Amino acid sequence: MTVRLADVEVGAELPERTFPVTRADLVRYAGASGDFNPIHWNQRVATSVGLPDVIAHGMFTMALAGRAVTDWTADPGALVEYHVRFGRPVVVPDDDAGAEVTVRGKVGALLDDGRARIDLTVTSGDEKVLSLARAIVRLA
Repeated sequence: MTVRLADVEVGAELPERTFPVTRADLVRYAGASGDFNPIHWNQRVATSVGLPDVIAHGMFTMALAGRAVTDWTADPGALVEYHVRFGRPVVVPDDDAGAEVTVRGKVGALLDDGRARIDLTVTSGDEKVLSLARAIVRLA
C-alpha cells in the first residue's frame, strides 16, 4: 500500500531494513554497473591499498538505502531527491555470511507540495557507513 502524506508525521520511523551483502552481490553489481575496480572483488589488491578487505561499491550501499525508502513508499517514482556522503566502507569478508547493511529512517520534515524529507542512518556492523543521508519523497 502506498504511503499517503496525510498519514505521515514528523518523527515517524520507517521500518528498519537489513540487507545481506556477499561477494557474489559485489560481482553482480560490478557487471551491472561496469565498475570492475579490483578493491571490490580481490582481497590482495584491497589490502595492498590499505583497506582491511574487499569493500562494497559505495553506489551499491547507497542503492540499498534508497531501496529501503522506495520499499516504504511502495512507489519507486516517489523518490525525487537523494543525497549521501560516503563515510566508511562496507567490508565484505569472503565467507558464507558476508556483511550486513542496516538502514533506519525517520521523517525529518514535511515540505511543500506533498514532499517529505527522510533522514537515514545507514550502518554496517557498528560503523555508520553513509553520512548526511537524506531522501526527499513526494507522497500522494
